[in-house]
Amino acid sequence: METNLEKIKEISKKREDENWKFRSFLKWTDISERKIDSIVHGLYQEVSKEIDCRTCANCCKELQPVMDEDDIQRLSKGIGISVTEFIEKYLAKSENSEGYRFNTSTCPLLVDSLCSHYDHRPKECRSYPHLHKKDFTSRLMNVIDNCSVCPIVYNVYELLKSRITRRK
Repeated sequence: METNLEKIKEISKKREDENWKFRSFLKWTDISERKIDSIVHGLYQEVSKEIDCRTCANCCKELQPVMDEDDIQRLSKGIGISVTEFIEKYLAKSENSEGYRFNTSTCPLLVDSLCSHYDHRPKECRSYPHLHKKDFTSRLMNVIDNCSVCPIVYNVYELLKSRITRRK
């Protein structure tokens, strides 16, 4: 199980072509989406037992969740400030979608690799790394991008390549 972020970034870069080829294979394989989801869900449970997100928090340092009005309401209430003040202090309009993102590259609510408002975090943060969801093969571009960000995603994808290739 690889947890060293520098190594993960380096290996992900080296295996970029391999990862894209495997993505194509998954898109066209005769293995059902349901079976692939089942394998991914099992691997996710296995790997996430071994990796403590609180020792990493790299997603909070590198990714910016898109927040909707519900997220903003929940966070501003949790912090104890008005929605307007929260938006002015912490957010910027998202370029690629509806909603807002934090105005800094690292989450401003991250303190010592922990979310200081964990119970109020945005939906995207609650769901990350999204490996528990259905339709894994429809999200493969994001999965490949997240291989270099999240040790859980990296290890699940590497194990998936190994398991599927071994089956064939």
